[in-house]
Amino acid sequence: MVVSLDAVMERPSAEEPRAPIEPAMPPERHLAMPIQSLRKWSGSEERTLLAPGRLRTPWLSRLVVFGGALALTGYGAWQMYQVVSVSRTTILQWVLLALFTINFSWIALAFTSAIVGFLALLRRRAPGEPPRTLASRTAVVMPVYNESTARVFAAFAAIRESIEATGLGEHFDYFILSDTTNPDVWIAEERAFLALRRRIGPDARVYYRHRQKNTHRKAGNIADFVSRWGGHYDHMLVLDADSLMTGDCIVRLAAAMEADPDAGIIQSLPLIINRNTLFARVQQFAARVYGPVIAKGLAVWMGRDGNYWGHNAIIRTAAFAAHCGLPDLPGKPPFGGHILSHDFVEAALIRRAGWTVYMLPELEGSYEESPPSLIDLAARDRRWCQGNLQHSRVIGSRGLKLATRQHFATGIFSYLASPLWLFQLIVGITLVLQTRYVRPEYFTKEFSLFPVWPRFDAERALALFALTMGILLAPKFFGLVLMLFSRGERQASGGGIRLLLSTLLEILLSALLAPIMMVIQSGAVFQILAGRDTGWQPQRRDDGSIPFHDIVRRHRGHVFLGVATGVSAFMIAPSLFAWMSPTIIGLLLAIPISWGSGLLSAGLGLKRAGLLLTPEETFRPPIAVRASELQEDFARDGFDDADAIAVLHADGEMRACHEAMLPTAPPRKRGVIDADRAMAEAKLVDAETIEDAIAWLKPKERMAVLHDRALLALLTSLPARRPMSAVHAV
Repeated sequence: MVVSLDAVMERPSAEEPRAPIEPAMPPERHLAMPIQSLRKWSGSEERTLLAPGRLRTPWLSRLVVFGGALALTGYGAWQMYQVVSVSRTTILQWVLLALFTINFSWIALAFTSAIVGFLALLRRRAPGEPPRTLASRTAVVMPVYNESTARVFAAFAAIRESIEATGLGEHFDYFILSDTTNPDVWIAEERAFLALRRRIGPDARVYYRHRQKNTHRKAGNIADFVSRWGGHYDHMLVLDADSLMTGDCIVRLAAAMEADPDAGIIQSLPLIINRNTLFARVQQFAARVYGPVIAKGLAVWMGRDGNYWGHNAIIRTAAFAAHCGLPDLPGKPPFGGHILSHDFVEAALIRRAGWTVYMLPELEGSYEESPPSLIDLAARDRRWCQGNLQHSRVIGSRGLKLATRQHFATGIFSYLASPLWLFQLIVGITLVLQTRYVRPEYFTKEFSLFPVWPRFDAERALALFALTMGILLAPKFFGLVLMLFSRGERQASGGGIRLLLSTLLEILLSALLAPIMMVIQSGAVFQILAGRDTGWQPQRRDDGSIPFHDIVRRHRGHVFLGVATGVSAFMIAPSLFAWMSPTIIGLLLAIPISWGSGLLSAGLGLKRAGLLLTPEETFRPPIAVRASELQEDFARDGFDDADAIAVLHADGEMRACHEAMLPTAPPRKRGVIDADRAMAEAKLVDAETIEDAIAWLKPKERMAVLHDRALLALLTSLPARRPMSAVHAV
């Protein structure tokens, strides 16, 4: 039997009238969010500070950081010149000197910044009493995109519980902002949202919104919220899908924002937790031990000209709306189109307008997670690489502060550094090859008593190598010293001996991973320069392993490069092979390193041995424990495992709630046919049972059904199974 769509729409409902469904979102209260110009800006547009005494430029710290880095770079460049100028310097030697100077300046800047952070942390103070009152209202917003609902809603519920426990919960509302494109995940999110509301009861103040089109990705998701509902709130606390923040941390951020009338963005320092694979635990350990030193150094010399990392930060909503409407860049991706790494640009624009941006790295209770494997990190890093290189189109914008331009330059160079190191390596190999195999040119066009022949001062080269490694490893040493000096942190990290062993293990594993990441990032840079755009894939946040054949496929090129480099180096000179052995070994072992570091068993084994241990693993934060408990509860509900079409067909109450959450459909233009909707309608009309619809509908057609009340009604009309008479007839 064929059922027409019109007949279904005209059919009266046999269900009893339902109680009114509580709206999924509060009434809209709009804020204008004009698109900002990157080419036009006048100083008169910058606001006047209300508390100018707070804006003190840390000139002394900047002099130490940048002046010290410049002096170190000058010394390193001079020593390198002495290395290559034993005889007449060749063109390749000049190239080597230039590449070395650029690369050395990068690590010198990190070193001097870490010194400032280390000295500041030696004088760190205990946090004061938490605020007892607040006068403002804050929206806690979590953008999500095709995530595990059990994990996301568990963390979200734990954050809400922690805020409510401070006694200041009435100042906060909570929003899940979905950009999900997977139909099963979308309905799972709605079911988890409704379950969370039922769990909390009246006055939950928990809201959910799903965007039909995820225009401009996360930046567009946040902008949609701000422009439609931002007028209700003085501030918004922006989370990521893997964020976890304590109520104490959040209310302290809100109080800091209230106390500073010029603050536009205040960033916390998220620590990595809940990681179990070997690769992720190396990142977790490094971030915990060395991260605070680096972050504190940045906070000191940046002052109120800071940066924004896109999450775990509080933002003044009206200022964000007025100045952070992002323009599209001219041209096509990867350098044109919408701005990918939006957070840096939002910080730049809000600072340009006269609002301050800064970080509170000592604030405890801010957490996040990290990718579980090298391949997962590479996938995320590819997107970040494109976003940072895209900032080359933004760094010259009118009106930006000098410190802001430096943030952009740092982000850009953080990815250009890999191909520059690779080029330096290639030039070095070429010079050694030339020295060994190419005969000198005794008779050149210019008169000379000696041949043009590259020579090096081996003793100076060794000393310069030692200096470079010392500067490179110094921030790790600073972090280790601070951990050893803190009795509580030292004991919670397994004790002094295990902490030292963990640091050595982290350095070893990082050294093996470094050449692989150098090649991966270099490849990403070359792809972007060649015009290849990156997609927007959801991140893998669990501790699952990657199939071995995928690891082989992703790393076979690295192994081939390692073989070619090793054979070439050994043929040129065994000493060159020995000097390059860390790079060669890392590339040769790329497949087992990537596979082994992604193993859950390897990470847990070291954890049982007390290695790579962080204080947050020994004494898990209560909010992390609570999130794990809630995740088990949500997982038992099985929302993530259900088929969206089957759920809406079988559960009339859920279908009614889903339809209530859908926005009003715009009128269809005559002659404009949505292919996915048309195919979905045709398949539903042709289907005899819901099993047919489930089997036939493709993902985009399912999304069309879920967005369309008429198609949902047609779906509802389908029987669960064929009538017995039809079965016998067949």
